[in-house]
Amino acid sequence: MTAVYRAPMRSRSDDIDWAATIERAFALGLVGVGDIDGNERRVERFADVDDGAFVWTRDASGFYRVGRIDGPYRYDEGGAAVDLVHVRPCRWSRPVPEHRVPAAVLATFARGGRNFQRTHDTRVAAESQAIWDEYASL
Repeated sequence: MTAVYRAPMRSRSDDIDWAATIERAFALGLVGVGDIDGNERRVERFADVDDGAFVWTRDASGFYRVGRIDGPYRYDEGGAAVDLVHVRPCRWSRPVPEHRVPAAVLATFARGGRNFQRTHDTRVAAESQAIWDEYASL
């Protein structure tokens, strides 16, 4: 079964322009996390996610986007200004309205937080696949 993750791509620092982080990720086809001081295990877990895994994020307009991880981990020094340095290639969908987003995904975002984390639900992979099939960018 394909894993599904929440990828808020929000910095731990309130000084970082979150919209710029998201736009960089979409423009360059990336998903990632910021600098994680002293927590190499989080970076390892992110790097170990299987290619093809689904990731969900929100854009600056409030829409959700589903993506598919599509390549290996790398450190991106160029993302330091927007705190998006631990990255993986990712293909992103068009914006998805909230009423189409799987309930389990909405629940992970409702809990808040800025961590990349797996969404545990028996239906979320199939629901994400259906949304991907409909909203994937060409």
